[in-house]
Amino acid sequence: MNIYVLMKRTFDTEERIQLQGNKIDEESAEFIINPYDEYAIEEAVKLKEEHDGEIVVLTVGDEESGKELRTALAMGADRAVLINAEDDYDEFDSTSIAKIIAGYLAEEEVDVILAGNVAIDGGSGSVAPAVAELLNIPYVTTAVELTIEGTTAYITRDAEGDTEKVTVQLPFLMTCQQGLNEPRYPSLPGIMKAKKKPLDELELDDIDVDDFKALTSVNNVTMPEEKAAGRILDGELNAQVDELVGILFNDKKIVG
Repeated sequence: MNIYVLMKRTFDTEERIQLQGNKIDEESAEFIINPYDEYAIEEAVKLKEEHDGEIVVLTVGDEESGKELRTALAMGADRAVLINAEDDYDEFDSTSIAKIIAGYLAEEEVDVILAGNVAIDGGSGSVAPAVAELLNIPYVTTAVELTIEGTTAYITRDAEGDTEKVTVQLPFLMTCQQGLNEPRYPSLPGIMKAKKKPLDELELDDIDVDDFKALTSVNNVTMPEEKAAGRILDGELNAQVDELVGILFNDKKIVG
């Protein structure tokens, strides 16, 4: 089974970040594998354990992305591919990235493509479905369970607080939601083996796609506003209710 995992290098939202113009100041940021992509990597490892085959982890980025690819190799991937777009990456949007990835995968023998449900930096969740559309293969999003029997995949997906059962044929693409599995940490033997696993670096000119033009642009990036301190109401319950209604009606203009 040929399993491809789409991975993105993202800044760690648990750490303090700073803006420099309309971009994240990379000098002050910590970078990690997008957490949802870790579910995709783990699911790929589980599929290989059950069905054998090869796991290839793929990303579009700059040379710094090689660090996260090595981590993915330590988690169990067999091979990594970096499509180096360092000179153009800031000009790309999700459509550009999807076209590049689809251009690469169109030349590969693919059975399963796994990706994170969303990236924690942008949160659009649009790249993976766009890749599937460009490759003309079925896709299922927000998956929380996967079973493959022969050439048929049985998937349970999260559906707004409920679940939905979906059946698709290989090849297919699936985005992975929290709850699908528990990603394993890279072991010391895994880290040592990762140093010897192949990491292929390609340039954009190596991908058979003519137009990477972005369809969207970012006009402005700002930090979230500081949250005001909470307010505690005192007194009897009825008095608190009256005061709360007054605040919502007069100050917040929420109740009319």
